[in-house]
Amino acid sequence: MEHRKEYHRTCLQTDSGELIVEGPLFPNTLKRYPFHAGLIAFRPPEEQRAALIGIAQLTEGRVLIARTETEVIGYVTFLHPDPLEHWSSGNMEDLMELGAIEVAAPYRKDGVARALLRTAFSDSYMENYIVISTEYYWHWDLKGTGLSIWEYRQMMEKLMSTVGMERFSTDDQEITSHPANCLMVRIGNRVPLDSLAKFDRLRFRNRIFY
Repeated sequence: MEHRKEYHRTCLQTDSGELIVEGPLFPNTLKRYPFHAGLIAFRPPEEQRAALIGIAQLTEGRVLIARTETEVIGYVTFLHPDPLEHWSSGNMEDLMELGAIEVAAPYRKDGVARALLRTAFSDSYMENYIVISTEYYWHWDLKGTGLSIWEYRQMMEKLMSTVGMERFSTDDQEITSHPANCLMVRIGNRVPLDSLAKFDRLRFRNRIFY
């Protein structure tokens, strides 16, 4: 499968000033900008910056950022599922995972996350993919937001729904290990039927019980 990537750019007017939302980006472009000190959800900012540069180097990898003139204040990534997760076991070239989305705390009320997702799906080639997001409550910034687990999940579902992602059922053990966890999915309108069938087999490994 050819993984074509079409660059898109959005200017977002906020109370903090104008932000640029753009991507997918090449590694050399990502190397131009430092990361905001508040981007610490997964690892320290410099380590996360290096991780995103690595994703941008992948054939299928997509990294979009939100930035000021001087630094990255938010990002979203798309890539094939981690080889250690069962979602990769189908070897599906057209299955992509929304690997991470993060916005620095001072910018979270500016609609940055929505702008990142909408800019990402402005590329019509995304219609060739099944895009999943595995929502695990232990990844959520409950302390930083002051939200309960259920309020945070509602917020994530609302965010993902802005680009057509919906909650899908699954018997994946990590997702079913807590009732707040969920699987969000967007099926592109050019995904073939055989891919849909493969994906259903990935969602339900114990279909005998359904």
